[in-house]
Amino acid sequence: MQPVKVVVHYLDGKLLKGYIQGFNENAPFFYVLMDTTPGAKPLMVKMTEIKALFFVKSMDGNRDYQERKQFDEDDKVQGRKAEVVFKDGEVLQGTAAGYDRNRTGFYLIPADPGSNNSRIFIVANSVKEFKFLPAAPFNSAALKKTSGWT
Repeated sequence: MQPVKVVVHYLDGKLLKGYIQGFNENAPFFYVLMDTTPGAKPLMVKMTEIKALFFVKSMDGNRDYQERKQFDEDDKVQGRKAEVVFKDGEVLQGTAAGYDRNRTGFYLIPADPGSNNSRIFIVANSVKEFKFLPAAPFNSAALKKTSGWT
């Protein structure tokens, strides 16, 4: 199994960049490798100490890219649109299968397809508010125009 690039966001604002293998969202902790050289010592991360685990495409990201934290009206999405408000005030939108405060957490796929984050595991105890957003209204005129349907 290949190591996966992640950025750990702690509740106190600290960030940790590294690699994980075999992440189990139901475990009370997981290990992060700071580098992938043989013999590297992993760092234990406790779920109770983190806000979220960001699965990233690149460790460097793109500082010039202005990521959208919300959906655009024209976005085509798979899954249910959701909004998460963290206890620290950060707001993210994306798609999620569900949210259950009694579970360890849940996955959110970011609203912006150009995001450096491929998915985010959000720890339930870091969430102030979770809500599903309304689906886009059905637009029969747009369907007629794009499909030739009359």
